[in-house]
Amino acid sequence: MNIVFLDSYTLNPGDLSWDAIEALGNVTFYETIVEKDIVEVAKNADILITNKAYLSKETIDQLPNLKYIGVSATGYNIVDVAAARARNINVCNVPSYSSDSVVQLVFSFIFEIAYNVQKHSESVHNGDWAACKHFSYSKFQIFELAGKTLGIIGFGEIGQKVADIASAFGMKVIAHSRTITDQSKRQNFQWVSQEELIENSDFITLHCPLFAATKELVNASFLAKMKPTAYLINTSRGGLINEQDLAIALNNGIIAGAGLDVLTVEPPNANNPLLTAKNCLITPHIAWATKEARTRLLAQTADNIKAFIDGSSIYVVN
Repeated sequence: MNIVFLDSYTLNPGDLSWDAIEALGNVTFYETIVEKDIVEVAKNADILITNKAYLSKETIDQLPNLKYIGVSATGYNIVDVAAARARNINVCNVPSYSSDSVVQLVFSFIFEIAYNVQKHSESVHNGDWAACKHFSYSKFQIFELAGKTLGIIGFGEIGQKVADIASAFGMKVIAHSRTITDQSKRQNFQWVSQEELIENSDFITLHCPLFAATKELVNASFLAKMKPTAYLINTSRGGLINEQDLAIALNNGIIAGAGLDVLTVEPPNANNPLLTAKNCLITPHIAWATKEARTRLLAQTADNIKAFIDGSSIYVVN
């Protein structure tokens, strides 16, 4: 089998072994790729692996040997799954490999917001503590999480893990999701309408997939209903947010701040309004990228390919 990995660097920048995938066939790795070059580099591929390289119908239709597309991620909106299905090409993803890592970043944002850790550290390093006549000082607002309300939009595995940790910190958890499940055993938890969640949350964290109904879910109307003291967190998909509307809301004090790990275009254009917006923490799509999560992702990607070769595909999304 000829296997082509289109954008391998983010999964493995050099700290993991490729042995499990190289054992499955003749493998060619590209650290990164632009869409216009995919047909040329993959023209003889039986198997394509992609993380974020987009596989359009036009591209898929020009790859005559292609039998399998592996997405080394959970989200698979970077593949035209209908075009693949029409060619009887399996598209397989890797679910649940990074849930713990994503939850960890959600709370990294929350803790940074609550304590301004980095700003206080910079203050100390700049000499403010050495020059202070008091044994302690706060240059920025700090507050407890206990008693605050966390609103979770999307309540799958990640949303539920976020709820568990929030509850442990004494937060009240409210959630809205397409699917309402029995959560009667959860403490400090309540299902609410989206409207109620927006209006009552001190933090709103997004954990829903990106599709037509959720595209730009967070827009000017959504933001206007939030508390002016509330914070928005997004570790899901950048397209859930209208970025211009969020920048305006931040700059005008409509909401207190945001913590974002994802943007609509990645890497962002230099003129992305969120890069200069007030009180906006942005990380470079790293929630999924702990070494432990990447190790699981690589192993499952290899297992998915092996299952296909053995005639029993798993995690097929089309």
